Amino acid sequence: MAYSFYELVWFFFIYSFVGWCGEVCLAAIQKRRFINRGFVSSPFCPIYGIGAVSFAVFLPELSENLFFLFLGGFILASFIEFVTGVLLEKIFHKKWWDYSKIRFNFEGYICLRYSLLWGIFAVLLILFANPFLQTVIHMLPELLGKILLWILSALLVVDCIGTGLTILGMQKKMLQVSEWSEEIGKISKLLENAITEKIRKRMVKAFPALEERKAEKKETAETKVFAQGCSFYKLVGLFFIGAFLGDVTETIFCFVTTDVLMSRSSVVYGPFSIVWGLGCMLLTAVLYRIKDKSDSYIFVAGTLLGGAYEYICSVFTELVFGTVFWDYSGFMFNLGGRINLLYCFFWGIAAVVWMKFLYPVLSKWIEKLPVKAGTILCNIAIVFMIFNCIISSLALSRYTERNTNGDIGQKTETESGLDEFLDTHFDDERMERIYPNAKIVE
Repeated sequence: MAYSFYELVWFFFIYSFVGWCGEVCLAAIQKRRFINRGFVSSPFCPIYGIGAVSFAVFLPELSENLFFLFLGGFILASFIEFVTGVLLEKIFHKKWWDYSKIRFNFEGYICLRYSLLWGIFAVLLILFANPFLQTVIHMLPELLGKILLWILSALLVVDCIGTGLTILGMQKKMLQVSEWSEEIGKISKLLENAITEKIRKRMVKAFPALEERKAEKKETAETKVFAQGCSFYKLVGLFFIGAFLGDVTETIFCFVTTDVLMSRSSVVYGPFSIVWGLGCMLLTAVLYRIKDKSDSYIFVAGTLLGGAYEYICSVFTELVFGTVFWDYSGFMFNLGGRINLLYCFFWGIAAVVWMKFLYPVLSKWIEKLPVKAGTILCNIAIVFMIFNCIISSLALSRYTERNTNGDIGQKTETESGLDEFLDTHFDDERMERIYPNAKIVE
C-alpha cells in the first residue's frame, strides 16, 4: 500500500508522540519521577516518527510474508538507530544512548534486544496500526489537517533549532572545537536566555552524560593537514573516489560475467556510481571508529549496513524516478528482489577491504593536498556533482514520462522549454545507453 505525503507526515507526528510517551513512562518507572527523554522540549521523539515513516515507505511490499516483514523492520530500524546515534555523537560529541551493558550490542548504538522489538513493531504497524490511523486521519477535514501539520512542523523546527544551539553551547567549553563550532557557540551565546537555560537544565536531567566529560584543552593552532581524520572534506574526496572505482568495478564485473560492455553510471556526466560513492562515505563515517577491530567484526557490520543501504536506495529510486535499476528476484535468499544474501556478503567483504587496505592509502593521498587547493577542489567537485545529479534526475523523469504516456515522440502544447532541452540532449537512445538495466515501473 502506498501512502500519501499527507498521511506520512501525520504518521511522523503521531508515532513521535507515542514514542515520547513510551520513553517518558520507561524513565518514570526507572527513576521514579517525570523526565522528558525527548531530544526536543515538545512531546515528540522524532527518531520514532522517522522509523515509523521509514516502515510505511519501505516495507509494505513485504507485508505478504511475515518473516520478511519482521526481518525488514529489524534491519531498517537497526540501520536508522545506528546512523542516528553516530550522527548525534559526531555533532554533539557525546552518546545519547548506550547499550554497551546489554548483551549482543554493536558499539553501544544498537543491540539485539531492541532490534527484535523494532521488527515486531514493524509487523504491527504495517498490518494493523497504519491502516487504522489512515482511516482516522481521513476523518479529519483535510484543510484543518494541513493547517495543524504546518503549525506542528513550524513548532518542531523552532524547537529543534533552539535545542541544538543550547546543546552546542553546553559543549563548546568541553570539546576541541573547530572554527565552525566556534561560530555556532557565538550564536548560541546571543540566544542564551531563560528559554535556552530551561532547555539546558532539561537536557542535563534527561541525558546526564552531556556534562560528564571533563573539559579538554582547546586547540588554538590551525591544522596544517588537509581533511585530517574523518572530516567533511575527507568524506567528499572518498565519495568521488568510491563513485569512480565503483563504476569501473561494476563495468568490469558485467563485462566478465556477461561479455557485454555496458554503462554502470548513475549520472549522465562522467563514470560515477552514486550508490557506491555514498556507500563509501557511509562505511567510512560509520565504521571509522571500529577500523582497528577484527576482520570478522567489520565484515558483519558491513554486511548488515550494506544490505540495509542497498534496500533503501532501491526503494528510493523506484519511488522518485519510477525506475528499478537492479532486480535480484532470480537470486536465492533475496528480499523483494532489492537485495540478496550473496551481495550482502559482498558488502561485508568490501567493508573489510575498504577499511583495512584502501581507506588508509586513499586517506593519506587526500591529506597530501594543500589545504587551500584541496578546499577549492572539493567545493568545485561538490557543485559539479549537485548539478550532475539534478540534470540526471530531470533526464530520468522525462525519460519515464516519455515512455509511460501515449504520445511518445509527439510534441504537446504543454511541453516546456526544459522538456525540449531534455528530449534533444537526453533522448531514449542516450538514456538507454547510460542506464541499460533500468526498468520503468508503475
